[in-house]
Amino acid sequence: MDRIRIRGGRQLKGEIRISGSKNASLPLMVASLLTDRKLTLHNVPRLADITTMIQLLQQHGVTVDAAPGENGHAHGTTLTLQAGKIASTTAPYDIVRKMRASVLVLGPLLAREGLARVSLPGGCAIGARPVDLHIAGLKAMGAEIDIDGGYMVARAPQGLRGARYTFPKVSVGATENLMMAAALAKGTTVLDNAAREPEIADLAECLIAMGVPVAGAGTETLTIEGVSALKEATHSVISDRIETGTYAMAVAMTAGDIELIGGRLDLIESAVQTLRSAGVTLEQTARGLRVHRTNGALQGVDVMTEPFPGFPTDLQAQMMALMTRAEGASMITETVFESRFMHVPELSRMGANVTIHHESALVRGVPKLRGAEVMATDLRASVSLAIAALAAEGDTTLHRVYHLDRGYERLEEKLSACGADIERLKG
Repeated sequence: MDRIRIRGGRQLKGEIRISGSKNASLPLMVASLLTDRKLTLHNVPRLADITTMIQLLQQHGVTVDAAPGENGHAHGTTLTLQAGKIASTTAPYDIVRKMRASVLVLGPLLAREGLARVSLPGGCAIGARPVDLHIAGLKAMGAEIDIDGGYMVARAPQGLRGARYTFPKVSVGATENLMMAAALAKGTTVLDNAAREPEIADLAECLIAMGVPVAGAGTETLTIEGVSALKEATHSVISDRIETGTYAMAVAMTAGDIELIGGRLDLIESAVQTLRSAGVTLEQTARGLRVHRTNGALQGVDVMTEPFPGFPTDLQAQMMALMTRAEGASMITETVFESRFMHVPELSRMGANVTIHHESALVRGVPKLRGAEVMATDLRASVSLAIAALAAEGDTTLHRVYHLDRGYERLEEKLSACGADIERLKG
């Protein structure tokens, strides 16, 4: 199993190109199930999760052609997907268990074929994250859904019908699933208390390009007009806001100075405000955004994760790593997912001073971190350890880096090009 070794103490300087968004790409790829026409996606990142989604879609009958980025999208992959005929309406456990986003095929398969059998999902070990909101929303649209042998078995022999559904709590995945199901439903679907993440707006733009009227993207109320058939379309994936925030924190950790090419301040406004309060300057440039410390030392700030436009849960671990070297104390509160402090024991091995109390973690800044053998527990936790290692004294070896490969494209390559002493150890 591969490991990554990082020798800390080097400033990051230069530029890093931000990849296309993983969290946007996965539902966009699934949207190909809605039609027998081609869907071409530019700026798709090269990641393990993308490969898993390709495998899942191929067993449903989708042909997938991958080409190097082209026509101004030279730094990502261009995928052309076409689901001419659905070969299988079953999403099997052996693929779904690898990635929670696999559950997104439920709505499109049900809407197009009137039948879907999807394994209950797996993925990161950060709490239960149940699928009840997906099921309740589809039932409101006329589906019959049972749980049988670890599978969600959904039927809509007469097709889905438009409905008004209010999410009892905000869910990005459930919003995406119902948006896609509504694209082929009869009539109008209105989703209240819908997720407002930029990835939702990106999916809405793609559906509009495919001929589906969608209104309200970026607000808590989405209105989708069902159509009888979708058309061929081309769409470019937005830049990855979580990768942008992650590298911004890595730069701040090392007191570096980096231009994040393709990064967008408007996608991470809450994180930007928090980082500025902590003593980090972020400014838009012609090609992206520049990041450097404002006046030297980092200052402890309090953070509470919330659905967009609040502070992203996917940046919580990285922010905690940054705060381990800040002056004073910071309180980090996780409200989105349970069990998302599993990186704390590993940061403590590096000398961090973190105390957990229920859903909050009190981080007291320390004068230095030291290299250690650490283990990744999930995708975002793994990169938080890399951030800590960049500023630690000595060598850090990060184990279970397959978590990193799920969500960060060419991490070692991007960091080493900016001066980091980092290498992958094959094992």
